[in-house]
Amino acid sequence: MIVLVRLLVGAHPRWVGAEPSFAQSIYFTNHTSHLDTLALWVALPADIRAKTRPVAAKDYWGRGKIKQFIALKVLNAVLIEREVSRHRDPLAPLLAALAAGDSLILFPEGTRKAQAEPSDFKGGLYHLAEAFPQVKLIPVYLDTLHRSMPKGSYLPVPLICTVRFGATLLWHADEHKKAFLTRARAAILHLI
Repeated sequence: MIVLVRLLVGAHPRWVGAEPSFAQSIYFTNHTSHLDTLALWVALPADIRAKTRPVAAKDYWGRGKIKQFIALKVLNAVLIEREVSRHRDPLAPLLAALAAGDSLILFPEGTRKAQAEPSDFKGGLYHLAEAFPQVKLIPVYLDTLHRSMPKGSYLPVPLICTVRFGATLLWHADEHKKAFLTRARAAILHLI
């Protein structure tokens, strides 16, 4: 799988203002393609990748044997319900993964967009940072994947993708959710 992703899109890592770290982290990034998770996961050093779990929508990746196999057996993804219910916390599986010491790959926009810049973020990243303030928050920008395999396409166009990892975003306990999410999105925009 790793070789295939590197052949198709490269997924070359560039650490901008940061170095790879074994510290527990949440890698938060823009979301434009089905290849996003694989590109970011492949760009991580192997020993960091082994403790990093992508977050994926259960209604998509939980359907069909092939998708389930890739999500659960290959990527060890954390599947979440996108439907909001007052009877269950959609962040519960993510909180459990963080409590177990895993790192996460998170798409704060929630769903793929056919554009280079990320849309406004949903509140999940804020709530995870609030619950686990010691976890590093690493902004990531996935370059070119919105053209390589945009929403609605089934086969990727081979284009070289760069995965830019930015400096750790600091958590401020007194910061309001909207201000934090705006600052987190700006950290990704800074990597474009």
